[in-house]
Amino acid sequence: MEGFFRIKERGSDFRTEVLAGFTTFFTMAYIIIVNPAILEAAGIPKGPSMVATILSAFFGTLLMGIYANRPFAIAPYMGENAFIAFTVVKVLGYPWQTAIGAVFIGGVLFTLLTIFKLRSWLAQSIPQNLKYSFAVGIGLFLAFIGLNEVGIVSLGIPGAPVKMGNIHDPKILLGIFAFLLMAVLLSRKLKGALLVGILFTTFLAYIFKLSPFPHKLVSLPPSLAPIFLKLDIVGALKWGFFSVILTLFIMDFVDTMGTLIGAGYRAGILDEKGDFPEVEKPMLCDALATVLGALLGTTTTGTYIESCAGIEEGGRTGLAAVITAVLFLLALFFTPLFTSIPPYAYGPALVIVGLLMISTVVKINFSDFTEAVPAFAVAILMPFTYNIGVGITAGFVLYCIMKLVAGRAKEITPGCWVLGFLSLLFYIFYPYR
Repeated sequence: MEGFFRIKERGSDFRTEVLAGFTTFFTMAYIIIVNPAILEAAGIPKGPSMVATILSAFFGTLLMGIYANRPFAIAPYMGENAFIAFTVVKVLGYPWQTAIGAVFIGGVLFTLLTIFKLRSWLAQSIPQNLKYSFAVGIGLFLAFIGLNEVGIVSLGIPGAPVKMGNIHDPKILLGIFAFLLMAVLLSRKLKGALLVGILFTTFLAYIFKLSPFPHKLVSLPPSLAPIFLKLDIVGALKWGFFSVILTLFIMDFVDTMGTLIGAGYRAGILDEKGDFPEVEKPMLCDALATVLGALLGTTTTGTYIESCAGIEEGGRTGLAAVITAVLFLLALFFTPLFTSIPPYAYGPALVIVGLLMISTVVKINFSDFTEAVPAFAVAILMPFTYNIGVGITAGFVLYCIMKLVAGRAKEITPGCWVLGFLSLLFYIFYPYR
């Protein structure tokens, strides 16, 4: 195992990798319930959708661990699933089978682009300051998600998009306690601090009856038959569906690239140039998981930013991802137990990880406006639009514009021109309706 995963070579140990795998799983186990709930609005049956969610996450994360040997987890993306359910199906009126067909086409395209190393070429073309801003933006996004999960931040009234939650609510108070517990344990350099915080808070939630203990721990998974291989590829290839395919393609492309670079920075994977070594391996895992996920009946899959929670616990190898994958597979039979972990137990872990990730902001060159403006756009638009893809695409467009008007077009690499053009297409063809 040591020789395969190179655990000691990457400065880790078996126990740390196992803890990291558990931590990543518990911070993203919500997807098992949330993804099917969102896709149900598109007409996809919840039970089979849950099975598809788990199996696609298991396959992608296991492949990430064994083939890419990286501590990242893969699962159906939040954002892309909402785009499919509420925009493509509810607003545009397409059947979910056609939407899943578009996901399959996108996955095949990603696989081909990765094999021919076009995706890795584009990833290496990203300016250094934008790479730093990816980590900052993802950190702010994670913190915002965590605050929302705990309830400290909630939807506001017209004129005030967000507001402070009711901090007298026992659940929110328990979430604040969880944050302080994790912070203290981290300051004491305790291994598994985030995982200990999540599990202890969940235990307290059961004790004080703030969250119900699951009535049954084991259950058989529903049949996948109603959605398995039900995708409509021919319908997705019609010209009227072009904007949907393009939007899904670019969203997944930039989401995965930004998450890999941001998480890779925290894990110490990036080289001295800020590039991700052998980035085509995790990208291929993402692409193949998307293809399989579409066949199973779920939406675009990709690397999850919650992987950063496991990275902060010390995960540095694919063993952490393998542990996470196994837990996803077990979730097929222990769904009531795994999904009973309340948001105010894992939300504080996301806030902690966000705090650690934004430290990269000190490396951004704010003295050069052609660098500062696009980096700032990336960092603020990720959390404010609740979409990693919007932040990254805005950064690419603004980078090209700022360099061009400043008479410094020579600083724009060919790959960055391509990324800027693709990002511009995202805004032109996005189906705003």
